[in-house]
Amino acid sequence: MALECFFVNRRKLLLVGTVAVLIGLFFAFDLGRFFSLDYFKSQQAAIETYQAAHPGLTVGLFFAVYAISTALSFPGAAVLTLVAGALFGVLWGTVIVSFASTLGATLAFLIARFALRDWVQGKFGDKLKAINAGVAKEGGFYLFTLRLIPLFPFFVINLVMGLTSIRAWAFYWVSQLGMLAGTVVYVNAGTQLAKIDSLKGILSPGLLASFVLLGIFPLIAKKIVALVKAKRVYAKWTKPARFDRNLIVIGAGSAGLVTAYIAAAVKAKVTLIEKHRMGGDCLNTGCVPSKALIRSAKLLSHLRRSAEFGIREAKAHFDFAEVMERVQRVIREVAPHDSIERYTGLGVEVIEGTAKLTSPWTVEVTTATGIRTLSTRAIVIAAGARPFVPPIPGLEEVGYLTSDTVWNLRELPKRLVVLGGGPIGSELTQTFARLGGQVTQVEMGPRILSREDPEVSALVAERFRKEGVAVLTEHKAKQFVVENGEKILIAEQGGQAVRIPFDAVLVAVGRIANTQGYGLEELGIPAGRTVETNDTLQTLYPNIYAAGDVAGPYQFTHVAAHQAWYAAVNALFAPFRTFKADYSVIPWSTFVDPEVARVGLNEQEAKEQGIPYEVSVYGIDDLDRAIADNEAHGFVKVLTVPGKDKILGVTIVGEHAGDLLAEYVMAMRHGIGLNKMLSTIHIYPTLAEANKYAAGVWKKAHVPAKLLAWVERFHAWRRGPDGRTRVETPRADPNPNSNPIH
Repeated sequence: MALECFFVNRRKLLLVGTVAVLIGLFFAFDLGRFFSLDYFKSQQAAIETYQAAHPGLTVGLFFAVYAISTALSFPGAAVLTLVAGALFGVLWGTVIVSFASTLGATLAFLIARFALRDWVQGKFGDKLKAINAGVAKEGGFYLFTLRLIPLFPFFVINLVMGLTSIRAWAFYWVSQLGMLAGTVVYVNAGTQLAKIDSLKGILSPGLLASFVLLGIFPLIAKKIVALVKAKRVYAKWTKPARFDRNLIVIGAGSAGLVTAYIAAAVKAKVTLIEKHRMGGDCLNTGCVPSKALIRSAKLLSHLRRSAEFGIREAKAHFDFAEVMERVQRVIREVAPHDSIERYTGLGVEVIEGTAKLTSPWTVEVTTATGIRTLSTRAIVIAAGARPFVPPIPGLEEVGYLTSDTVWNLRELPKRLVVLGGGPIGSELTQTFARLGGQVTQVEMGPRILSREDPEVSALVAERFRKEGVAVLTEHKAKQFVVENGEKILIAEQGGQAVRIPFDAVLVAVGRIANTQGYGLEELGIPAGRTVETNDTLQTLYPNIYAAGDVAGPYQFTHVAAHQAWYAAVNALFAPFRTFKADYSVIPWSTFVDPEVARVGLNEQEAKEQGIPYEVSVYGIDDLDRAIADNEAHGFVKVLTVPGKDKILGVTIVGEHAGDLLAEYVMAMRHGIGLNKMLSTIHIYPTLAEANKYAAGVWKKAHVPAKLLAWVERFHAWRRGPDGRTRVETPRADPNPNSNPIH
């Protein structure tokens, strides 16, 4: 067995070495010059003369050259295809190229399979399981779409497919079929190029038509692939002859409400189905209640800081239950914006009930009065998400709170454990501490707010600790127990058990999309952590879309509303007009104190992705308004393209960071650089000046030193010759963050 492996490996090395030598010789002797249109045009007369004398041999030589060059992945296949049209015409050129290209592609496929597949699968097999499973199930169709609309160069497809489990015969015939249409287009263009004898020939109708066909072929091919896919996926369903409505939206959270609003605004007949409460998580258990509670807690924190504002003493007497009732009052005041009455008035049919997909065009709705089946041309799934509860032993027995249920509290927990150091966990940690609770935040990672840069996490954690929070990072929750009537969390830190007694535990370790219970499984729509969608938010079925938390990749209310526009427009106007969802400039904010807001890249992401950048940091402790407000802390950090003022990302930490970030969001969205931001007037004294001063930090680092030296000489010359003028190099500003108004 060992001897057999030795000879196999030896043959693999010999094959790889031979191919490498041949490719090396191709480039060493610049053989690529023979695969150019210029060379063919210069030799066209001689080649045609030889072809007339030896037609069979010409075909054989051309076939061999094409197949070998394709097998060895030499550049020039497109030129050879054009030449085939010029030499042999559309019919025979297509036949020759079709078989030669497929043979060469299959040889490249077999070389990659023999030489590399075992090694690649052995080393990366675990990571390739999903790809192998997909190829085993749909490999032929996937290859066909790549051949018809080449997302990658054909030689890359040949080599990569050789590393998968697709059968060689399947690869051969699918490749021949998939490349046939493109071959015809290129060969036809070649027949026209052969007729060019002068510059006037470039404007011939035949050649122009060929170039137009080359340009529109990918679009036509894409439409063909879409139709084939749709036919396959809809094959087992009977499409209704007509539809009761244009759109059904499942879920009345942010994504669902905006989708329905847009549909109604463009006069489509739309039905919105909600099984729980209008407004979804944002209104009832998320953004609105959390910000209301944060505001009350922040007022208390300011009272405790009264001495900083020259007020000797300030006290507050409050009842936690009354604070929580205020939260509910805020929800009630905002609720009319998302109410059934409002949306009915806008022209939306609103149904309170549980929806279930029964086909790509029908939805069954269970209401208090019975079951209805509705038909629709398109569907948008906006089912939202829910808190993820990890399977920690004993958690169910001790009972727990989540961001959905914490709003039912009317008595402040004296000792609260918060599991999770993300945005939700951190916001509620600080809020309950400010309301008077003894809070312990438990995070299994090395720091809280791990998606932010380390200094951001450190600044927030330092503030938490100053306010009495026990921030326990690198602590993994292992078990919950009750001993002598006391609830205890047993965590692990550095291999040691840490016992944390508590009265209540709040689980805030993330959210998971609602993907079950409304028919996705029955329709076979893929859904893992979220519902799988393409770049236009389509699911497996082209007429069914998903938006918001259920679709990801961001679980923010404003992103859900952003996605809803794409889902609504695409659902109503496809295939006539579609738009790809744009995630290029996504801002977000964590409403802790100091507030953290970000858009685009931060430093840790830029490093992970290998993106070069420059950093400009302005310390808000230098800002006049921040000093006057006793909020002189935090910073503005801007990442830019090296040597340019183009903004790659911004992180702001400080008072009203989320509001301050809007200027940078607009700048990034519309391509405005730091130079223009620096030249924009900002009101004095405001926190917004921090943005301008951050741009100033960048400008100081890019001062044109040589130009300033010449300008200094110019001013010395204008003062007049006195024989004593000395030109000195400007000294560096000892405080680069200094406010120029001072």
